[in-house]
Amino acid sequence: MPLGNLSFHTAGESHGRALVAVLEGVPAGLPLDPATDIDPELRRRQGGYGRGRRMQIESDRAELLSGVRLGTTLGSPISLVVWNRDWENWGTAMAQGTPGREGNPKALRPVYLPRPGHADLVGVLKYDRRDARDVLERASARETAARVAVGAVARTLLREVGVSIGSHVTRIGGVEASPTAELPEALNAAADSSPVRTLDPEAEKAMIAEIDEARREGDTVGGCFEVVVRGLPVGLGSYVSWDRKLDGRLAQAVVSVHAVKGVEIGPAFGNAGRRGSEVHDAIVRDPEGSRRAGGFARTANRAGGLEGGVTTGSPLVVRAAMKPLSTLVRGRLPSVDLSDGSAGRATVERSDVCAVPAAAVVAEAMVALVVADALIEKFGGDSMGELRRNMDSYMERLAARGFKPRKPGGG
Repeated sequence: MPLGNLSFHTAGESHGRALVAVLEGVPAGLPLDPATDIDPELRRRQGGYGRGRRMQIESDRAELLSGVRLGTTLGSPISLVVWNRDWENWGTAMAQGTPGREGNPKALRPVYLPRPGHADLVGVLKYDRRDARDVLERASARETAARVAVGAVARTLLREVGVSIGSHVTRIGGVEASPTAELPEALNAAADSSPVRTLDPEAEKAMIAEIDEARREGDTVGGCFEVVVRGLPVGLGSYVSWDRKLDGRLAQAVVSVHAVKGVEIGPAFGNAGRRGSEVHDAIVRDPEGSRRAGGFARTANRAGGLEGGVTTGSPLVVRAAMKPLSTLVRGRLPSVDLSDGSAGRATVERSDVCAVPAAAVVAEAMVALVVADALIEKFGGDSMGELRRNMDSYMERLAARGFKPRKPGGG
């Protein structure tokens, strides 16, 4: 995904040998240890109540291939690999060579009954394939393991300059959480202690029951989550061109996460039904407050930390809605057999009942990448030392701005 200063690409199939990622644009001198900086995020992605059997097979770890020497980044592209343990069971179906004439066709695990809601049918038509296995292996959410790995690098960069990212689940199915107004400082520590990553203990019980009911019925369930970024300075992003507005960049990144179909900054959809006087955050002076907000503060954060596509210095809040997953075990939806055109029922692929807690972790990674890109865009620097100096200079300038007395008669 091209971001501007940072860019990354992933490769690999769900049941192929591995997932591969290349991340370019990380400054030199960033301390990076996969065991402590990347692997814990991969484990968080695999968690959450409602996950399927695949999570019992895989034990994701990142192996660095380039871009790091003696524990720090070099400024060159960072490449890494996450091996798929389940590939051992898919060697025939996912072989790269031409299948032998006498092989068992069933061993290739073809998929001819596309699932409504998945990329199966549109991918077959777009890329002129017959077997939807050629599509779903790449369209699978397994690809997000590579995103979480590169996002963990971006998160590490942000942590080095005092920026933190966390998330929590606000809804699963018809169950809405009611967390306290003040979120915990250690947001992920609090959310990760819940099997559904919610901050509301009562809602947690109902969410688990909702997932259990969907599992018994062979169905799936979606939900909503919130990503919160703290410590950002005022001035990231821009209002001067549409493609530089940070809210647009964040929305595109988060909605690219599998099954996410809606994104808002702060309580945007709720704000749409209110009057402007109930929505906009009053501005006050706050000289003793955070240096990163330029000596100002908002009396609330209903803007979600962005005004005009630019960070305000308040916490950045990104919310998203995830649809129920496409694979249904029972009550499979009608489909059309791609091999002979006959009517049938959609294929069942191994899947989750609910992946909302995991999707929130993936969204954290995408937000980290976008925000780190905006930070590098603003402060530049080929090394972490240069980036910090530039950022410190900006903070000092904000603190020294002061106010000029008005001239008589205005002006």
